[in-house]
Amino acid sequence: MPKKVAFYTLGCKVNQYESDAMAELFKNRGYELVGFDDVADVYVINTCTVTNEGARKSRQIIRKAARRNPEATIAVVGCYAQLEAEEVSRIPGVDVVVGTKDRHKIVDLVEQAGKNNEKIIEVEDIMQTRNFEEIAFRGHRQRTRAFLKIQEGCNMFCSYCIIPYVRGPVRSRTLESIIREAENLAGDGFKEIVLTGIHLGLYGADFKGGPTLYDVIERLSRIEGIKRIRLSSIEAMELSDDLIKKLASLDNFCHHFHIPLQSGSDRILKLMNRRYTTAEFEERLRFIRDIMPDVGITTDVIVGFPGETDEDFEITRKFIERAAFSRLHVFKFSPRKGTPAAEMPDQIPGPVKESRSRELIRLSRRLERDFRDGLTGKVLDVLFEERDNRGLYHGLTDNYIRVAVWSDQDLHNRLLPVRLIENRDEYIFGEIKKF
Repeated sequence: MPKKVAFYTLGCKVNQYESDAMAELFKNRGYELVGFDDVADVYVINTCTVTNEGARKSRQIIRKAARRNPEATIAVVGCYAQLEAEEVSRIPGVDVVVGTKDRHKIVDLVEQAGKNNEKIIEVEDIMQTRNFEEIAFRGHRQRTRAFLKIQEGCNMFCSYCIIPYVRGPVRSRTLESIIREAENLAGDGFKEIVLTGIHLGLYGADFKGGPTLYDVIERLSRIEGIKRIRLSSIEAMELSDDLIKKLASLDNFCHHFHIPLQSGSDRILKLMNRRYTTAEFEERLRFIRDIMPDVGITTDVIVGFPGETDEDFEITRKFIERAAFSRLHVFKFSPRKGTPAAEMPDQIPGPVKESRSRELIRLSRRLERDFRDGLTGKVLDVLFEERDNRGLYHGLTDNYIRVAVWSDQDLHNRLLPVRLIENRDEYIFGEIKKF
């Protein structure tokens, strides 16, 4: 019988991509992939350490795996493992610790630990790493949109963020490798590719005269079968006038940007070590909308950053309303040991953070509904993903609005024109346009 391996992934989409890649390495070696709640021979926990809560949850999941099968080999990988390798190795049941590098060795390390009954710690100084780690991958089989990682690391050192310390400096994937994976994905039938990375806008910064982010997107746009190219996230000041104009000229580039704001107060942005002002951010939004009038712009906001007064929060709330984002991702500040913000004075009480978070979530719902209202009555292409238990098929427009239709046909992974009829709570109800 083949050995069974189970994965649990915490954190971001990059982590999910990396878990999928490691899962494929196990499958290629004859392992059977099972659910994390099943009894497995190997458990791989891909950890997160963005917040103290992420690290706590990582420890909780490790212990859960050890209880599920005390005889299993447990491998802990990712950001928390990179930052606290010795601490992780002391958790009962852990056999293998791998940081944010050398994950291509995961199967060999697991088998070595199991065969020799030894504990293995494979964690290097990530700040000395200069090359993008390649992991052969043709996965995503159960999904409609394929994530494609093209960049690793971050050089920005925002005062609240531990990521530069656990992911290391910027490393970019070669254009040839990106295109090779994208062609495989197109051959497997995927119509949308989502480019992802730790700091996507810095793609190519480590190359001397090499390809830029636009070069990657333009080359992907010429691959037969790829109908959409989407960016997972990009910083405002990395969207130059020239880049925006070039992206708008590509027929299959999605008119959607996720641009992290974090705060609408210039004073707080400075404390965060964010490298823009609200005026600069707002000017970028205006330019994008001038070039792409139908664009959807989503964002991240942190509430309760140390020193954030009621006035700072109100300034942020008004800025968000004026900016008319199509959706907010709201995060309550969580001090992360090892970052400057964790040691700052004037930490905000939990109930205040909770209250501010609820207010911005309410605002987000209203802004999203307003954006959907502006689309009602139009015909937009929708890439369908799944059918719910009521029989409604759900999919996304290129500007990242969820649409649902009734259909007796199998619409999975089909890109179809839909007339948007009625704005409902979480989606727009539509009907497939007949020609």
